[in-house]
Amino acid sequence: MGRILAIDYGTKRTGIAVTDPLRIVPGGLGTVATHELQTYLAGYMGREQVDIIVVGHATNMNGEDSASMKQIRPFVEKLRKQYPDKKILMFDERFTSVIAQRAILESGIGKMARRNKALVDEVSATIILESFMDSKLYKEI
Repeated sequence: MGRILAIDYGTKRTGIAVTDPLRIVPGGLGTVATHELQTYLAGYMGREQVDIIVVGHATNMNGEDSASMKQIRPFVEKLRKQYPDKKILMFDERFTSVIAQRAILESGIGKMARRNKALVDEVSATIILESFMDSKLYKEI
């Protein structure tokens, strides 16, 4: 069984989270400059077995795709071509940044660290991964 990798895709930075090999514990892996993301993923997947990639599906409050989906959809299509042996899914990421900021605040991290947008992106990816693992969609796989 391979890991599940979650991506919170952004135009500048992308947060990444991953499970342990047994898919029990999700955790933040880091944040990568988006222009370096393909190289990073190729290196990571060369070292670790990943079976499922979950990409955050950015939507507005009304459920329609947000403007950032213009970048996310081509990225997902590229992933599907590069990794045809992996299950690549999109999963609703509404409110993950707000939840991440709240979680960071409640963790007691200092004010300067809370301003670190990269940390918010990594925590957002972790929240996407946790939400996916708790979802009906994951249980059906």
